Amino acid sequence: MTHKFRGTGVALITPFDNNGNVDYPALENLIEHVIKGGVDYLVALGTTSEAPTLSADEKLDVLAFIIKKCNKRLPIVCGIGGNNTQEVIHQLTSYPLDGVDAILSVAPYYNKPSQEGLYQHFKAIAGATSMPIILYNVPGRTSSNILPATALRLASEFKHIIAIKEASGNMGQCMELVKNAPAHFAILSGDDDLILAQIALGMQGIISVAANCFTKDFTQVVNMALVNEFDKARKVHYKLLNGIGLLFTEGNPAGVKCVLEHMKICKNTLRLPLVPVSKDTDHKIAEFLKTL
Repeated sequence: MTHKFRGTGVALITPFDNNGNVDYPALENLIEHVIKGGVDYLVALGTTSEAPTLSADEKLDVLAFIIKKCNKRLPIVCGIGGNNTQEVIHQLTSYPLDGVDAILSVAPYYNKPSQEGLYQHFKAIAGATSMPIILYNVPGRTSSNILPATALRLASEFKHIIAIKEASGNMGQCMELVKNAPAHFAILSGDDDLILAQIALGMQGIISVAANCFTKDFTQVVNMALVNEFDKARKVHYKLLNGIGLLFTEGNPAGVKCVLEHMKICKNTLRLPLVPVSKDTDHKIAEFLKTL
């Protein structure tokens, strides 16, 4: 059986206008761009969306807009996570999730819970909803690492915990997850630059930042790798590699918003504490785009 979230998911940015308000026409442009480029599903309100700087009402409005404009063409994943377990549960039970196919829930950050604390956090979330849940492990942002034993314990106990977005960059950890995963539990990448190697190890896809901008090429890499056309995939991977690096040189989504402005999809506007990339990085991005 093909997993529903196999392939390329795109962690959508939130475009802002020059006044710092959500730019809905630009968001519609982006949605059409990534769907046309071949992504397999959309991810709303993830890290790349600058969700921590969106108000509660803005989050609901952005989610509703994405659902409406997608119009059931692709599955939609919504980011609902945090370091206050009860608040996450409250959001799960109060968000209008009609039209959402799964929840992406990040490991609690700042609190630095133990593995038992991580297990209990996600157990409580799983007990509060019947929605499919994708765990999100990103130690570089959270200072907590969901170890494979903890993720697999959760997957074994809760059939609606259907995947993990594994962004540790630890290939040994990735292999342990792939080797021991239950049949219903997909191991997805959160590292654009590693996806080719990770699919070779048995991972089933990615929730990507680069797919916002390098959409057609990036989805080609994933799709070719998933059917073992690694020689073809490798050529496109190396074509994109420097560009992927530039996306993250000064933080995410600063790099991708710079690229999208060059592509005339949205303004290069972020909300503090994030700021646009430097002129030097902007120049390097412009030069890279000429190679495409």
